[in-house]
Order: sequence, then structure tokens, then C-alpha cells
Amino acid sequence: MEIPEKLLKLAQDELTEYSTRPRKFEKMRPKLSMLLSLSQRTELKETLTHQLDSAGTIARLVEQQRQTVALPFWGIAGLALLAGFLGNKWAWPVAAGAVAAAISLQRWGWEQQARRLLLDCIEDMEARQAAGK
Repeated sequence: MEIPEKLLKLAQDELTEYSTRPRKFEKMRPKLSMLLSLSQRTELKETLTHQLDSAGTIARLVEQQRQTVALPFWGIAGLALLAGFLGNKWAWPVAAGAVAAAISLQRWGWEQQARRLLLDCIEDMEARQAAGK
């Protein structure tokens, strides 16, 4: 099952809010219950688990520390812009490439974090269902 864009958007929206994980789960639970049947949730959980477990070491690092991983590229972009303003023609493409790399890394990490939040929420729903809540 492909992860529906609507569910990823839902998880990304929850990531933007400053709240605890249980509060995020509490807000996501009714929406997930309405959007997915039990079989679809199980299938989505399997898909997310496979995607996140099969991701390499770099993907896990980017998921956990996306801003730290992108920071050197922002630094390179800043230095290249400075060099470009000082008259070096080669610096402008370097700056553009570094900005593109930093944005891509942060976007990738953001999507990985949203997938992890979605998976954790589904697992929380299953645990609550098993506990009878």
C-alpha cells in the first residue's frame, strides 16, 4: 500500500505544532480512524515498518538529526554567496547547489519524521485497542 498523501500531510501538520507525542497521537487518532479501516491500517503499518526499517544508516541519521545534517550545506551556501559577492563567478553555482542540497536533506528528514509519527500513532492505536480503551 502506498502511503496516502493526505496521511503524510496530516502527520507533517502535527509535527509543526509544539506538543507532546501523546497529545499528537490524541489529535491524530480520530482522523486515522475515520480515514482508514482496520485492514488498511494494518497494511499501512506493514508498509511504514518496511520502509523505515529498510532505510539505511544515513536515512535514520537524517530522520533524527535533519537540521544538523543540513547545517554544513547551509554553511557552504553562505560562504559561496560571500565569495560570489566578492567577485568569484564559480561561487554562484556552488551556492545554488548547496542550498538545494540543504533543502532536500531537510525535506527528506521531515518526511521520514512524519512517517515515523504515523507509524507510532498506528502502533499506539493498536496498543489501546488491545488494552480495551
